[in-house]
Amino acid sequence: MDKVGHNRETDANFFESLPEGFIANAMARTSPRDVCTLSLVCSVFRSAAEWDAVWEKFIPSDYQKILAASDGGGGGGSSRPVSKKEVYLRLCDYPVTIDGGNKSFWLHKFSGKKCFMLAARDLSIIWGDTPRYWRWISVPESRFAEVAELISVCWLEVRGRINTSLLSTDTKYAAYLVYKTTPHTYGFECHPAEVSVGLNGIESQTESQIKTVFLDPDRQRHEYDQTLPGRRRMGMFGHLRRMGSRFNTGPPQDGLKHREDGWLEIELGEFYTEKGQEGEVEMSVLEVKGGNWKGGLIIQGIEIRPKAP
Repeated sequence: MDKVGHNRETDANFFESLPEGFIANAMARTSPRDVCTLSLVCSVFRSAAEWDAVWEKFIPSDYQKILAASDGGGGGGSSRPVSKKEVYLRLCDYPVTIDGGNKSFWLHKFSGKKCFMLAARDLSIIWGDTPRYWRWISVPESRFAEVAELISVCWLEVRGRINTSLLSTDTKYAAYLVYKTTPHTYGFECHPAEVSVGLNGIESQTESQIKTVFLDPDRQRHEYDQTLPGRRRMGMFGHLRRMGSRFNTGPPQDGLKHREDGWLEIELGEFYTEKGQEGEVEMSVLEVKGGNWKGGLIIQGIEIRPKAP
């Protein structure tokens, strides 16, 4: 046996000799992703990775209260979980609706951090209850009973709020508008929307927290730079755009993504939850400067989840 092979065998024997409880305690101080990786080291690590003491550290202390308040009374699935690992995976794979169907809750699989989606009904949508401009419909691919379909508006304003006490502490989060377009989507191909995220309504008022994004995945980017005062469909608010924005938002950002669940998402911004700091996070989507009429969006909600490193 060569020296390298001998060293590997020695390392394996060393790990196998460690008490399983000691390994489990060490794993509980890492992350769910690390535990899955460490379980591949050797059989004793694989066994320790199944301990309830490990996965209990990754499950929110209030998870039973959350599940009890959920619409379904549990985390989905066809059987009752029997181990903490199964509870954890159930909370990751089966989002539960809470708050009367206005929010959805689940865990981020790699980190165990709390995630939420605010349903469209939980958002503040200007003229959202006016049938001429918006209508509320049900679609099978939504996790909520209703979604908001934009009929036609010249002033698009959507806002959402969530208290940081609901979220995991010491975590960098990002917020995303989750929506769809339809074959009849119009009015978003030239004028970008302004999006922002701010803690306690303070950060959202700074230049660094406001950016512009295109909501139409099929829009032609160059049209934005070619928009002229004489362009058709300028609308009654067109002069506001020509006067310039109150903020230096810069060029529109490319951040629209197609999700695995068939919806689109666009990042609105990010924020950090510090331990001991409580307040409200406000998220907004505005398109009020183009002045042109626009329609054909279907909004499911705003999702708040840990920001990928």
